[in-house]
Amino acid sequence: MPAGPPRGSKWRSTWVAKGTRRDAVTREPLAAAREYSRAFRVPVPAVEGGREISDKRVRVNEQIRISPIRLIQDDGEQIGIVSIDEARERATERGMDLVEVAPEARPPVVKMMDYGKYRYEAQRAAREARKKQHTIRVKEVKYRPTIEDHDYDFKTGHARRFLEEGNKVKLTMMFRGRQITHPELGLEVLQRVTADLADVGKVEQNANFEGRTMSMVIAPLKSK
Repeated sequence: MPAGPPRGSKWRSTWVAKGTRRDAVTREPLAAAREYSRAFRVPVPAVEGGREISDKRVRVNEQIRISPIRLIQDDGEQIGIVSIDEARERATERGMDLVEVAPEARPPVVKMMDYGKYRYEAQRAAREARKKQHTIRVKEVKYRPTIEDHDYDFKTGHARRFLEEGNKVKLTMMFRGRQITHPELGLEVLQRVTADLADVGKVEQNANFEGRTMSMVIAPLKSK
């Protein structure tokens, strides 16, 4: 037997040597649960930080043990309340699986279906939905009160592209030195930008000062 913590140690009372009788007692319930899980395909709940984490799964075929059940055929026909054995026989004849679709009902509702095909189609639909999702980002475009026409067209072109992609655009006016004493010049530039982008965006946040900068936010007219 391992020596363990010294006598008088505060850990002595809670220490359990691996391989001892007490260790076997603590391991036996978990081992039995895992053996039961393997035999009947019932998930053993995971534990994290002393909290039990629920692991909800759909019961299929032999995992459905309650009887009777309310059976629905794969074509939608309501068979009615039958024993689980009869339901299995019917499913076998049609080459289908039994899937518990409403476990909280009394009796629970079970439907015949090709479960493998159903899961494949559900996963494919989820992948397609993720592809279509678009995360709206805020892109920033900076201007100066005395910006030249070439730079103005270049930056505004970027803002237009960002809006067409479904992103929001933060227009930031940068003031240098004594330019801060004439904020109306910067505001005129921002108003010009919003007018030029009116066909693809709308003002979501009006111009406001943040230190030596003035900013406003334009949102796309249509979400991508």
